[in-house]
Amino acid sequence: MPASSHPPSCADVIARRLHDEGVRHAFGIPGGEVLALIEALERAGIRFHLARHENAAGFMAEGVHRMTGAPGVLVATVGPGVANAVNVVANAAQDRVPLIVVTGRIPEDEALTFPHQVFDHQAVLRPLVKASFEARPGACGAMIDKAVRLAADPRPGPVHVDVPTSVAAAPERAAPPPPRARLGPAAPAPGPALDEARAMFRAARRPVLIAGLDVLSEPGAPEAVRAFAERFGVPVATTYKAKGVLPEDHPLSLGGHGLSPRSDALVLPFLRKADMVICAGYDPIEMRAGWRYPWDPARAVEFAAAPPVHHMHHARRAWVCGVAAGLAALAEGAEPAALWPEGEPAALRKALARAFAPPEAWGPGQAIATLARLTPPDAVVTVDTGAHRILLSQMWRCAAPGRLLQSTGLCTMGCALPLAAGAALGRAGARVVAVLGDGCLDMTLGELATWRDLGLPLTAVVLADDSLSLIELKQRADGRPEAGVAFGRSDYAAAARALGGRGVEVGDADSLAAAYAGALDADAGFSLIAARIPRGAYEGLI
Repeated sequence: MPASSHPPSCADVIARRLHDEGVRHAFGIPGGEVLALIEALERAGIRFHLARHENAAGFMAEGVHRMTGAPGVLVATVGPGVANAVNVVANAAQDRVPLIVVTGRIPEDEALTFPHQVFDHQAVLRPLVKASFEARPGACGAMIDKAVRLAADPRPGPVHVDVPTSVAAAPERAAPPPPRARLGPAAPAPGPALDEARAMFRAARRPVLIAGLDVLSEPGAPEAVRAFAERFGVPVATTYKAKGVLPEDHPLSLGGHGLSPRSDALVLPFLRKADMVICAGYDPIEMRAGWRYPWDPARAVEFAAAPPVHHMHHARRAWVCGVAAGLAALAEGAEPAALWPEGEPAALRKALARAFAPPEAWGPGQAIATLARLTPPDAVVTVDTGAHRILLSQMWRCAAPGRLLQSTGLCTMGCALPLAAGAALGRAGARVVAVLGDGCLDMTLGELATWRDLGLPLTAVVLADDSLSLIELKQRADGRPEAGVAFGRSDYAAAARALGGRGVEVGDADSLAAAYAGALDADAGFSLIAARIPRGAYEGLI
C-alpha cells in the first residue's frame, strides 16, 4: 500500500482493509456522496474504474474476483445509484460472488429534513445480501473486517456497507487488522451416516459425481474432484458455472448441463441408471425445472456449503462440509473397481457430441463451433444470457474452471461485456472474449465506451438475429402468438467504430473465422464482430 501522511478517516480505514484483502480494483459511478470513498480507495492503491451503469460495475467486480480470488468492490452513490445496483447484487447472491457493495448516504440528521434522492438503502438491499452494515465513527475497521469475512465464508455472497458522508470523512483510529487466518472447510462427522455412505460407495458400480458452483469457492476443491474421479473412474457432470472443474476433454467428463432440454433428454436417463449420485458443491439454483427430483434420494449423498433448503432434490445422506473433505471421507476404505460395465459414460459423451454437432447451414451452431475452434485454450470467455448461452455452454469445452464466465443462478442479461472487462483487468495479458446476443448488447452498448477507455485487447462477438430468441422459442413451444420479442436491426459494427473500436459485420463461417482471427491478433483496443444469423435459427438446437 502506498505510504501516506494523510490522517486516516473512516473511508481510509475501509480502503486500506480492502487493500489488505488483495483488492486492487473497484467499480462504479461517482456521486457527491461517494467522493471521499473513491479518493480513499485510490489513495490506498485501489484503482477506481468508471462504468456506464452500476449493474455493469458489479459484473466488472465479479470478473476481477473470478481471476484473482479477492472480493469484488462496487461503489454506488445515493438513491438512483443504489437502485441501479439491485440486479447485480441479486446476481452476486445467487452466483456466489463475494461482492462488497459500498454505498454513499446522506446523514440521517440531514435526511430528516431533506428528501431529495433519499430512501432506505439498507431496507432495499437487506433481502439480497448476507449482511448490511451502517458505518459509524470508531467502528469502521471492525465493520469492514466483518463484511469481508461474511462475504467470503462459508458460502460467498454480497455484503452491503452504507457510509454516511459525515462518517466517511470523520477521523478514525487505524487499529491493526485481525489475524487473516480462516477456518478450513469442515469434514463430515464420523458416525453411522458416514459409514452407510462409504458402504454405498464401495458397493456402487454405476456411480456419478455432479459438481456445482460451490466447488469454485473452495480452494483445492476442483483438484479434489479430479483426483477422486481419476482414482475411482467416476464420471463427472457439472453445472454451467462449474464447467472445467474436470477438463472437458477428459474421458470421465460428461460436460456441463442444466438449461438445455436437448441435453436433459440424454443426461437425466443416465442419472436414473446410476446406483449412486454424489453431489459435490452442487446447488440446483442453476438448473431448469426439469431437474426437479432427477434421482432417487436413497441413492444420493451430498456435500454442500450450506444446508440444502431448496427442496429441488434430496439426498439420503447430506453434510454441510467442504467438498474436498467430504470426498476424502467418502473414499476412506474404498478401492478402485470396474465401473459402468456397459460403457454408458462413453456412450453418453458420444451422444452429446452428436446432439450438439453444428448443422451444416450457417447459424448459431456454426458460429459457436468456429469460435471454439479458434479460441486459445487458456482464453477467458464470457457469455451473456439467452439462447446463445445455452447452446454455447453445451458446445464449449473448458480445459479448466473459470474459463467460461456467465450469470447462472440469476441468469440476468447484460453481464458479458462487463465480466470480460473485469476478467481482463484481473488477469494481465489474458485473451478475453465476450459472446452475446443482440438483445444483450442493446442493454449494455455503453460499456463499449468502458472497453475503449480501458485500452485492453478485448473482443466481442454478437450473434445478431433481431429478436429475443429464447423467449420467442418459449412462446412458440407454448402455442402463443409472437409478442414483444422482435426489434429493429442495428449496425453494431458502426456503433463499435463510433465508440473507438474496430467493428465488422459477417454472415458466414469463413468471414467470421477471418474477422475473429484478426481480432485475437490485436494487441490493443477492442474489436466487435456482428455475426448475422437467420431469425429462428435456434429452433431444435437447444
